[in-house]
Amino acid sequence: MTEKPKTDPSLDGAYALKTPEDSKKLYATWAESYDETFAEAHDYLSPRLVAEAFREAGGCGPVLDVGAGTGLCGAALVGLGVGPVEATDISQEMLDVAATKGIYARLFVGDLTAQLPVADESYAGIVSSGTFTNGHVGPEAFDELLRIARPGAQFALSINTEHYVAEGFEAKLEALSDQITDLRLPVIRFYGENATGDHKDDTGYVALFRKVRD
Repeated sequence: MTEKPKTDPSLDGAYALKTPEDSKKLYATWAESYDETFAEAHDYLSPRLVAEAFREAGGCGPVLDVGAGTGLCGAALVGLGVGPVEATDISQEMLDVAATKGIYARLFVGDLTAQLPVADESYAGIVSSGTFTNGHVGPEAFDELLRIARPGAQFALSINTEHYVAEGFEAKLEALSDQITDLRLPVIRFYGENATGDHKDDTGYVALFRKVRD
């Protein structure tokens, strides 16, 4: 199949991303229509399932929604009574859409391949839906997320099952065994029964774990 251009606002375009700049370009053009042309069109389940897994694991606020996009996971958290929730994303345009929903206490641009503008041990929970997959952000970002998490903080991070081993997520979590505890990896479907296309059957792990207490 011909690779979609990295600025093509589509699911295939998202899977083709390789760098932070690719992400910025794609989501700048996609932000306004993302909820309709992606989330609704592909019956996107991941944000709700990640939020539910976080709450069921005992997660509480303040929470940082990493790669928050237009606020789908944040909205699910708020709907479950979890908060306050803050949002970070590499795309200002996506955050602008999220801001219109009135669900986040704070929104800020952040690049997970660099340092986030956040103090150490700021959050009791970290969630992410759709960020840790090939071409978006790799497992090296876990170090930065652990820096900003409080001791005992609950994590719920979706990771594409296809890339869990191949892109180093399994090895990274093993390497962090002295910093995290209670690791579980339930499997979810990213998309519902109405989804179509090459990725309609994609699955992911929700990496549930806690930062060790001092």
